[in-house]
Amino acid sequence: MAEDVGESSTPSVLEKVALVLNAFEGPRSTLGLTDVVRHTGLAQSTVHRLMDQLVKIGWLGREGRRYFLGLRLLELGAFASHHNRIRRAALPHLIALHQETGHWAHLSVLDKAEVVYLEQIGNPRHSAIPYQVGARLPAHCTASGKALLAYGDATVEALLRQDFTPRTRQTIVRGDYLRSELATVRETGVAFDREECFSGVTCAAAPLRGAGRAVAAISLSRTAGYADLPRMANQVSRCARAVWASLFESGRRFAQADKDREPAPASDTDTVLSWLGYMDWS
Repeated sequence: MAEDVGESSTPSVLEKVALVLNAFEGPRSTLGLTDVVRHTGLAQSTVHRLMDQLVKIGWLGREGRRYFLGLRLLELGAFASHHNRIRRAALPHLIALHQETGHWAHLSVLDKAEVVYLEQIGNPRHSAIPYQVGARLPAHCTASGKALLAYGDATVEALLRQDFTPRTRQTIVRGDYLRSELATVRETGVAFDREECFSGVTCAAAPLRGAGRAVAAISLSRTAGYADLPRMANQVSRCARAVWASLFESGRRFAQADKDREPAPASDTDTVLSWLGYMDWS
């Protein structure tokens, strides 16, 4: 039973949504409106309004008067688990890459026309870069973004048919120029950012991929000059190959653990909670 939320507590909308979703942690995979009201301590009208909104966005489903965790929430849990597995496999290699080079090492993934940084390792006392974990940057002007776009899916074509807003004097602003650069990335296996996203910051990146799409990218950033870019390209390529090998090894371990584990029935609620348990909220 959740603690009662009094009127004086004035929880935020996000806190109220969290209370509603947490009501589904119990053994029952479907709940009625009264069950959720009793669990959350919120007013019935508030719970009803929030649950209707959650149904509309797919975080909850509804059959008659019963509610259950929606498919969209399960999908988000799966994405979080997938990204966290990549991050866990990459982290020791990113640390080693930073120690070897002294530069900032990053792990990023593609989300439509942006790259999202899942991890970065560096020493802010030695150098500073103008973004951090969780940052989103335009894919067309970052080394990681180019590495991912070069091995992306059909949605990349829509991006290449437009022009871009320049961020610096070096930014590629024409889609046909970017198309040509992505072809070079596919030939060499590495991508570069020559002060295209931030003045004074250069980058080299390599994709994490097998024979198909890139699932993530490893990159190195530095804040002074272009001289190291060829060396950085070799270093990120080696690191990306090592991370890819680690992902396969961890996949084999997970598969073996699943094979050895006694089968047990699990509800949808158990599944999404186990996915969310893999997330690193620090």
